[in-house]
Amino acid sequence: MSKLFLIPTPIGNLKDITFRAVEILGSVDLILAEDTRQTRKLLNHYNISTPLQSHHMFNEHKSVESISSKILGGQTIALVSDAGTPGISDPGFLLVRTCLEKEIPVETLPGPTALIPALVNSGLPCDRFCFEGFLPPKKGRNKRIAGLVDETRTMIFYESPFRLVKTLDDLALYFGPDRNASVSRELSKMFEENIRGTLTFLSEYYATKSPKGEIVIIVAGKKD
Repeated sequence: MSKLFLIPTPIGNLKDITFRAVEILGSVDLILAEDTRQTRKLLNHYNISTPLQSHHMFNEHKSVESISSKILGGQTIALVSDAGTPGISDPGFLLVRTCLEKEIPVETLPGPTALIPALVNSGLPCDRFCFEGFLPPKKGRNKRIAGLVDETRTMIFYESPFRLVKTLDDLALYFGPDRNASVSRELSKMFEENIRGTLTFLSEYYATKSPKGEIVIIVAGKKD
C-alpha cells in the first residue's frame, strides 16, 4: 500500500542513520527534500538514486495537495529535512495533516534529532522537559519568553549562531543571570562543543567566540 514515510536523517555524522532508513530511501518512488543539494550528499554516500523533489517552508502550502494526490495514485513517498526528524522545527506538519485528512497512511521512523542528545548532555534534569524550538526573532519574542518565567521543567531552544548571544541575554533578563544552562553545537560532528554554566557566563563566552553550526540551548527550569 502506498504511504508517506517521514525519515530522520543525520544531524552531522553521516553514519547516524538506521539500516531501515537507508533501505526505505532506496525503495520509495520519490524523496521530498528540504534542500535537494544537501540530501543528495547523503544519498550519494549510500549509493541511493531515488528521484528528489524540493519540499520546504516556502513551497509546502502549494505542494501538499499534489503530493498527496501522487500517494493516492499509488506512489510511496519519503519526506526528509536537511537534518534530524521532519516536522521538528522543519517542514512536515502540513503534509502529515493533509495525508491524515485524506486517510493516507503515514509512518515515521525513529532516528536522529538534536534536542535529545543536547538535553542529556547538559547535566540538567531531563525527566521532565519542554521543547520551545526557535524563538520568534522579533514580534512576539518577549511575550514568548515572559510566558516561560514560571516554567519548572527544563527548557529546550533551537537557535542560529547569529542570534545566540542576543537570545542568551534575553533569557538572562527574564530568567535571571544565574540560571544554569548549556549550549550544544555541531552535535555528532568533529568539532562538537558542549558548554555549561550560567546564562551570563555563556553569553560572555560566546560574545568573544563567534559560534558556527546548529545550536541547541538547554535552560534549567524555575526551582519549585
